[in-house]
Amino acid sequence: MSSSYRDLFYTSQDGLKLYARDYGERTAPGTPVICLPGLTRNSKDFEPLAGHLSDQRRVLCPDLRGRGRSDYCDNWADYTPVHEMMDTLDLMGAAGIGQAVFVGTSRGGLIMMALAAFRPNVIKASILNDIGPEVDPKGIARIAGYVGVMETPQTWDEAAVKLRMMNEREFPNLSAEDWRTFARRTFAEEHGAPKIDYDTKIGTAMRKGLEASKGEIPTLWPQFKSLSQMPLLAIRGENSDILTAEIMARMADANPAMKSVVVKDRGHAPFLDEPEALGAIDDFLASGNL
Repeated sequence: MSSSYRDLFYTSQDGLKLYARDYGERTAPGTPVICLPGLTRNSKDFEPLAGHLSDQRRVLCPDLRGRGRSDYCDNWADYTPVHEMMDTLDLMGAAGIGQAVFVGTSRGGLIMMALAAFRPNVIKASILNDIGPEVDPKGIARIAGYVGVMETPQTWDEAAVKLRMMNEREFPNLSAEDWRTFARRTFAEEHGAPKIDYDTKIGTAMRKGLEASKGEIPTLWPQFKSLSQMPLLAIRGENSDILTAEIMARMADANPAMKSVVVKDRGHAPFLDEPEALGAIDDFLASGNL
């Protein structure tokens, strides 16, 4: 398992300088993997998975626009899954990759579904991590309540404690060390202290979107149907308030070929370092000769 990566910088069609971690050999035999993170998350979330997969394949983990080491947008309205989908195609062009296995956590999965409808031939197979074509409104309300308005912790210990208080009910068995690792993946570091690692205008964009839809969150069932053209694995956190068991069951009805796994003691979203998640991903890639 290798945790080393190269820095890859590329430019979006609207002129933003964007960043991705580039793991593994460019000539590796397996199909390349592109990991798309959640709403305010970034490439660091995929450290364990990228390290696990990069022996056999190249793995790209972007910081989407406004996150991590990528440029921020001037306008909150430029933070949409469609913009981020176009950025993903720009990443593929910059990396010289024509087709990939996609892993999408939360927002990353929405981008993946948009991509499946817009440019399905670039997706060899897809892995949805705790996201589906429909989301539970309670989970969306929870996320909208803190995105872009959370106060920055003063110290790394405070960051770990804060995350623990917010998430412990859904992630009941993490150690103090696990929470510290989670804090390091959640925040950037500035002068030795934590710093919010995303543009707070992303929160504005989310809340404006919810206002415009008057609480009627649009569903993506037609886009999800596009994913049935290629192998699909759905991963769900047992305690998730975004992807409910009922939504997951309807996904299986809509796509009987879909493989699925539920990760115990995890909420939204599994870290993809859990044995059952890694096992399911390995089996999925092996069974599809990916």
